[in-house]
Amino acid sequence: MKVDLHNHTVLCNHATGTVDEYVEAAIACDTQFFGFSDHAPMHWDPAYRMEFGQMELYEKWVREAQERYRDKITVLLGYEVDFLPGHMDERVLSRMCDYTIGSVHFIDEWGFDNPEFIGKYEGVDRDEIYTRYFGLIETMAKTGHFQIVGHLDLLKVFNFFPKTDIRLLAKNALRAIKKADMSVEINVSGWRKPVREAYPSRGLLEEIAALDIPITFGSDAHRSDQVGMYSDEAQSLARSVGYTQCALYRNKERTLIKF
Repeated sequence: MKVDLHNHTVLCNHATGTVDEYVEAAIACDTQFFGFSDHAPMHWDPAYRMEFGQMELYEKWVREAQERYRDKITVLLGYEVDFLPGHMDERVLSRMCDYTIGSVHFIDEWGFDNPEFIGKYEGVDRDEIYTRYFGLIETMAKTGHFQIVGHLDLLKVFNFFPKTDIRLLAKNALRAIKKADMSVEINVSGWRKPVREAYPSRGLLEEIAALDIPITFGSDAHRSDQVGMYSDEAQSLARSVGYTQCALYRNKERTLIKF
């Protein structure tokens, strides 16, 4: 991927490897713009995110990498922010960075992409939880705080799908994303998960393209060997629905570049 904006560090407590290892892996696969967007702190689920007191360290690591590798690759600074009503924090939202990714990992207190809680899928109305999930995406978009939507249909991770056409369930969320002028990432980590396809699905991506919503790319790497995986598949998927450009952010301002 020419642009790869979604990647993590050890500060999230569920990734391995150094910042340099990630950047060098990106250079090795000819990435030109590589972004770190580690899990921002929040007073919820602390085992899977950095602490508030670690934001300075995180930014220091990334800024040092920007300088160290400036002749080989452009390194960008971002945050992946969990959108959980009641837990948004101005200390994160006001942070100076290149972009923020708004992601939904929780419906109420249920971390639905955590294998530890997979059993809950069996006892719920899947149309209802998909409706609630996309409702959260819609609300997140309407806040105006974020530039990129993270792994749009993450709820499918364990192959639990709604009965209703997901494109109908996502309709209002996509309209809100369009109105907020956000981009949607093609996140390749789904190919590493039980669902074995990217986020979002081709069907949703067709709807996104029809609305002329920009896309970008993310490895969502939690190890350096995941950087750049499925690059060809991601770019082929994007081209198959008509995209030839992807979004790049600096200081939260978007430009589009060819891939």
